[in-house]
Amino acid sequence: MKLLHLDSSILGDNSASRTLSASIVAQWQQNNAGLKVSHRDLTAEHALPHLDGASLAKADPEEAARSARALEEFLNADVVVLGVPMYNFGIPSQLKAWIDRIAVAGKTFRYAASGSEGLAGGKKVIVAATYGGLYPLAEGRNFVEPYLRQVFTFLGIDDVSFISAEGLNISPDLRTKAMDSAHASIGEVLQLAA
Repeated sequence: MKLLHLDSSILGDNSASRTLSASIVAQWQQNNAGLKVSHRDLTAEHALPHLDGASLAKADPEEAARSARALEEFLNADVVVLGVPMYNFGIPSQLKAWIDRIAVAGKTFRYAASGSEGLAGGKKVIVAATYGGLYPLAEGRNFVEPYLRQVFTFLGIDDVSFISAEGLNISPDLRTKAMDSAHASIGEVLQLAA
């Protein structure tokens, strides 16, 4: 089994989403002997430029090769763990650049007479989502979870779970409680995802 671990926070060691995603991966490793893990830091050595016309045309062979590697890593993974903080109501632009490399017609989806069809099914996606404030889905201000669910459903992946920590910047006490609660839910989510 192969697990692809992606982090998109720009905060490095100070990142709550990185802490949560690392805990998810560590617990998955404990429960799955022989698990092969690859890690991609979307803000550092594995950063992808934002998609533009030259990227789409594969005008730069080096960039085209990096894009192909990102797609191959995704296609080969059985499990994808994403560390995703909310920035200005949405996902980090670095994660969007990665999504632009994996949402490829003919590879991860195709258009048919009846509409689009996802080609990347059979994977599990677990998102470690972190929020500085409180963004209940019912209030319509959380665009991270609905967007990521739409992207992965479009690619044919219906098995998407979220482990979230909210209110991290409201107070130190709330941050501690939110992170403790998120860490406590990892085992339950992994049991459901297994």
